[in-house]
Amino acid sequence: MMHIELSRTVASLATEVPGAAELFRRHGINFCCGGEITIEAAAREASLDPGELVRELETLVCSALRDAPDNTLDLIAHLLTRYHTIHRSELEWLIPLAQKVERVHGGHAEAPIGLTTLLQRIQDDLEEHMRKEELVLFPMMKPGNVIALDYPIAQMRREHAVETQYLANLEHLTNGFAPPIGACNSWNALYVGLKKFAQDLVQHMHLENEVLFPRYTT
Repeated sequence: MMHIELSRTVASLATEVPGAAELFRRHGINFCCGGEITIEAAAREASLDPGELVRELETLVCSALRDAPDNTLDLIAHLLTRYHTIHRSELEWLIPLAQKVERVHGGHAEAPIGLTTLLQRIQDDLEEHMRKEELVLFPMMKPGNVIALDYPIAQMRREHAVETQYLANLEHLTNGFAPPIGACNSWNALYVGLKKFAQDLVQHMHLENEVLFPRYTT
């Protein structure tokens, strides 16, 4: 299981541990603009016991792994159907909706200007990343395959790191997926959809980084 050190930053954990972002929101911990502080420092600022905050985070890690199939081929199938397919489907409607909100509400002080461009960048990079996994990496993960996968997995991890930065940008641009008071139905629907997409992507990368990839690295 992933062990969480008190020296880890709030920002890194918010995009690596499924559910951590919501946990930080609940405790009033700023993991966006002020997220480069350590878990220990953030806990003390929020009048929390650092050890208890770490235990809450590690409980989230355990929960994230609970629903993942143990068998490698089943896990890969789960990643493909639960995440790859759904990411593609959701981005197909989130991007036009973001365009609409930017166009209609561009003059609003809290309008997410640049959101469409960010989502298109996420879509392009994520599509390329997932196709590499589907066409190259996952087929190499068959039972009995003894080919070393350290290099392609290292590349996938680097691409995950890029996605985590996109997620941080998404969090910042949408004010933590919180639409302004009086926002229209489209704006509300957009942020609900984006929050779900972001949570899924964190879970997706966590399962690969912490469960699948270690099975094929030395």
